[in-house]
Amino acid sequence: MGVYEVRWKNSAVKELRKIESSARVRIADAVGKLSNEPHPNGCKKLRGSLCTYRIRIGEFRVVYEVESHNKMIIIVRVRHRKEVYK
Repeated sequence: MGVYEVRWKNSAVKELRKIESSARVRIADAVGKLSNEPHPNGCKKLRGSLCTYRIRIGEFRVVYEVESHNKMIIIVRVRHRKEVYK
């Protein structure tokens, strides 16, 4: 597959800062693993988009876009499951 570069949108970084530290560590670990496997087990493609996916980390969701031609993953949102799709 190759190694992908992971980039964070500024808004996603702000959302991550608002999350408690124990969950933040789990989220950072899961995002780090995306660089080797952009489509891990349990990821789901979101409707209405060609390259947007989400992964679950406990009660939180990470929404990201995969740009295969650039070998890049862009983290778009990090929020609680009740708020992420609004």
